[in-house]
Amino acid sequence: MSGSGNLMDFLDEPFPDVGTYEDFHTIDWLREKSRDTDRHRKITSKSKESIWEFIKSLLDAWSGWVVMLLIGLLAGTLAGVIDLAVDWMTDLKEGVCLSAFWYSHEQCCWTSNETTFEDRDKCPLWQKWSELLVNQSEGASAYILNYLMYILWALLFAFLAVSLVRVFAPYACGSGIPEIKTILSGFIIRGYLGKWTLLIKTVTLVLVVSSGLSLGKEGPLVHVACCCGNFFSSLFSKYSKNEGKRREVLSAAAAAGVSVAFGAPIGGVLFSLEEVSYYFPLKTLWRSFFAALVAAFTLRSINPFGNSRLVLFYVEYHTPWYMAELFPFILLGVFGGLWGTLFIRCNIAWCRRRKTTKLGKYPVLEVIAVTAITAIVAYPNPYTRRSTSELISELFNDCGALESSQLCDYINDPNMTRPVDDIPDRPAGVGVYTAMWQLALALIFKIIITIFTFGMKIPSGLFIPSMAVGAMAGRMVGIGVEQLAYHHHDWIIFRNWCRPGADCVTPGLYAMVGAAACLGGVTRMTVSLVVIMFELTGGLEYIVPLMAAAVTSKWVADAFGKEGIYEAHIHLNGYPFLDVKDEFTHRTLATDVMRPRRGEPPLSVLTQDSMTVEDVETLIKETDYNGFPVVVSRDSERLIGFAQRRELILAISVVQALGMHQGQELMELENARQRQEGIVSDSVMYFTEEPPELPANSPQPLKLRRVLNLSPFTVTDHTPMETVVDIFRKLGLRQCLVTRSGRLLGIITKKDVLRHMAQMANQDPESIMFN
Repeated sequence: MSGSGNLMDFLDEPFPDVGTYEDFHTIDWLREKSRDTDRHRKITSKSKESIWEFIKSLLDAWSGWVVMLLIGLLAGTLAGVIDLAVDWMTDLKEGVCLSAFWYSHEQCCWTSNETTFEDRDKCPLWQKWSELLVNQSEGASAYILNYLMYILWALLFAFLAVSLVRVFAPYACGSGIPEIKTILSGFIIRGYLGKWTLLIKTVTLVLVVSSGLSLGKEGPLVHVACCCGNFFSSLFSKYSKNEGKRREVLSAAAAAGVSVAFGAPIGGVLFSLEEVSYYFPLKTLWRSFFAALVAAFTLRSINPFGNSRLVLFYVEYHTPWYMAELFPFILLGVFGGLWGTLFIRCNIAWCRRRKTTKLGKYPVLEVIAVTAITAIVAYPNPYTRRSTSELISELFNDCGALESSQLCDYINDPNMTRPVDDIPDRPAGVGVYTAMWQLALALIFKIIITIFTFGMKIPSGLFIPSMAVGAMAGRMVGIGVEQLAYHHHDWIIFRNWCRPGADCVTPGLYAMVGAAACLGGVTRMTVSLVVIMFELTGGLEYIVPLMAAAVTSKWVADAFGKEGIYEAHIHLNGYPFLDVKDEFTHRTLATDVMRPRRGEPPLSVLTQDSMTVEDVETLIKETDYNGFPVVVSRDSERLIGFAQRRELILAISVVQALGMHQGQELMELENARQRQEGIVSDSVMYFTEEPPELPANSPQPLKLRRVLNLSPFTVTDHTPMETVVDIFRKLGLRQCLVTRSGRLLGIITKKDVLRHMAQMANQDPESIMFN
């Protein structure tokens, strides 16, 4: 048995580049946890042997914090670079800086000595394309030329983005959060968090946001941060060889991504906990906090917006809110819930149409068409022409003395007097009314175009468009309430609102509440959403309005369907994701779901000491199961354990089996057997401690006890499916064996559970495509 003895020694350490799991399969959380415990126990016992081993154990303990530090530094740096590049390329559509072409409009005018306060947006160094090309700044010809240049730049950016994604990294499209959620639940998607995906997603994110499409960079930044996490975890064997530990790093990376997206480190940690993570131990909470802190600090050091803030739309309000305002805040919550429901249903219907018709075959054409429509419609309206982040920033802003925005064009007449218990006289001017109808048109356009934009083959986030829809609706409601309070100050609800000389209603606050409501309606976030919004504003006193709007939007949206946009896209793509939030209330049993069902061929099993190597090869060749139950004999069907398909192949072949097709695997088995002394096709494979009694002239048997899982998870055939679903969720199982009195009856896989749940919800069970 020298051959098989040496063979078994290999199984403790995976071979280089041989993954433990196949692509598009689910990991075994219990097995990963057990392997990490064994590794930790081995390191602890060795650390007492010498100083060097003790130092190695310390390095192992600190490796997690080192990975978090590196993730935070890289995620913060990439976010800063993306912000700076987007700022410049967005302005490039309208003009160029003569002193330095890499300056954005704002930076160009900062450096100019000829800029006055009144005309701070105009400076000789910044020239629009019409001024540069035909030396005209006003008139119809100048407007048309600027219009055409705006459309051409937008089309160029979008075409470059979709081409790069299609050629170099197909996984760089979309927001990435549905796939991140699925990966964190234990699913393997090789390449989704790879180096090429990281590079292409970072570059194309700048291009698509600059093109003016109705999408944001915040969701994709979570994907970018997780790519950073995957890259750094591959440098440490503690994480690279254990898929369960790797997912702890990815959870923390997701927190760092939201931290730099919104400048909200605590909100990032809560987002990871509430929205994306499947397994989130206390240790991961601390490390997520550290990664989010480092990422936010790095972004603050880069200072991409030049205002010492982490985001463009940071605001501070100084006016308190009043109880009577809760009613419009709750109305905004209702609007957010209705918008969320409308968006999810329409977007999923459009994405399903894209998958099932010829439309999906022309991703480049689709992106070009949507970009052209967006640019043509967006340019005439000043609120859709600018970047969405700048729009949100303007909508959030309080009207101060120095504001030049149309939204702040109020009529101030110092000679007009009123009783002292009235609010300040601030009737809306012409600019405010103009802004109102422009905002109304922008709102309708944004609602429609976002439905068709999200899900195209380019990086596309949903946070910013959703916030923009809510902010526009909120600002209009805020101005309406403000004018109502001004013109009807003697109404009982307005009479005792504020002291003399103070602003009573802050329209910017309504915009912020509306943004939170719409984002909550689409994503179904609550706690993390409120914390992110309050970190954006730095105002603790506005938590109650935000909470009221977030909870209302969730209630209203949940009344029409429990799924948020990310869960809806997970189901659309057929990923095997068991959502913790879903409830299973049907009274079915394990025997109703297990395979084999009546009329199906019997379960493929291994016997403990009566099958030859050739029998196992044939079984592996003819089936594609992830593993096989091991029984005493086919007659008794008494369960012994469970053997993974991949480990059986590795144990017999001792070759690098990753990426091979089944035919290649079996060819390698043949070569490997020839190299092993005494092991031939007729050799008996046994899973017991002692070899079976064989005739004297029999070939050398092969012992495979060490690849056998002696404690597979089992349930009886009368276990309620409610319990089985709970077990799969909380333990992260791949499969569960069904027994009666120790006798094997069948098997339930994660895919079976998901198909059964889909069937019970009157959905197509065949929509679950992966294992």
